[in-house]
Amino acid sequence: MWLPDCPSHIVLRLTGLERPWTRRGSAYPAGVIAAILFAGLACPSLAQGADGKVLLTRKYRLGESMVYVTKVRTNSKVDSDPPNLKDFFPPMPTGMRLNQQSTVTVSKVSPDGAADVQHRFDKFEIQSDLETLPEMIRESVAEAQKEVSQRIVGKTLTAHYDRDGRLLNFEGADNIFGDIDAPVREPLVQMVRLFLEQMGGQSLYPDHRVKIGDEWTQKLDAPPGKDYQFQENGKSILHYSGKTRYQGIKAAILDYHFENALTPALEGLRKQGVLPQLEAQGAKLDIQISGKGAGRILVALDDGRVLQNHYTLHQTLSALMKSATGVAAPAEVIPRLEIQSDTEMEVDGSKP
Repeated sequence: MWLPDCPSHIVLRLTGLERPWTRRGSAYPAGVIAAILFAGLACPSLAQGADGKVLLTRKYRLGESMVYVTKVRTNSKVDSDPPNLKDFFPPMPTGMRLNQQSTVTVSKVSPDGAADVQHRFDKFEIQSDLETLPEMIRESVAEAQKEVSQRIVGKTLTAHYDRDGRLLNFEGADNIFGDIDAPVREPLVQMVRLFLEQMGGQSLYPDHRVKIGDEWTQKLDAPPGKDYQFQENGKSILHYSGKTRYQGIKAAILDYHFENALTPALEGLRKQGVLPQLEAQGAKLDIQISGKGAGRILVALDDGRVLQNHYTLHQTLSALMKSATGVAAPAEVIPRLEIQSDTEMEVDGSKP
């Protein structure tokens, strides 16, 4: 039996290769034998090899719970040419703050390693910059924010993750946010989605053992989903920077940076009423969202669960409005809309 990185005298005693459990002709006390066995069990897990490499992978455990405190800050800037192009899109706050606490519990583990995870909101506070909204809707948006903050506490979302921690979809958002005004609802749902993705460890784990200093690349490609009408393409580069302890838990330190591009599914825009207005005027809309971000995440070495995640993200939404044929008149400038947004997220976990 080989126990990696264990002191040689412990290995010898556990395997019976050293002169057995005697001292001056008498047996060791049971407590000493237990101490030796415990020392062997306390050696590094088999997930870490003799070469110092570790296998970072998500192992869901039925009933496992974590409490996460999350802070999200988002600021946006909208620019368009001509200026009235903004009128084709629902007004949205240029600044939003979200503070929440959630209890996350694994409720189901499938044979293939996928899992259902319950996210119960214990605390939820949202604030947005109302001064940037049209005066006629400020009061309704303020009421919507207050209503969301009051009624979401105690509610639960069910997130479905694959074996690699990728968010497949989630249920329960319609019951919580369904009748909230659009200027608040859409950014809010996307913030929740972002949180669920990060908590699952989306596109995080390598498919091989790694040692400190190793880097690996993960693709961020995903087709549009039922509740997320965007085609996503991109990549994330992760670096295993070292080990630490987080609230007594052995953890890997992963630094990462990423870039991605999101292309909306046109059918989703038609449902929101944007495309029909433009198409009625003989126009065609080309939209793409590009993003870049970086951060640091702590991952438990025993089962890969996320312990802490701090990162920043910069996104640019570019929209060009052309004629239905795709060609603009020579004397015309192609109408353009651009939204720049900066997001900062801090997530800190602890045991319940």
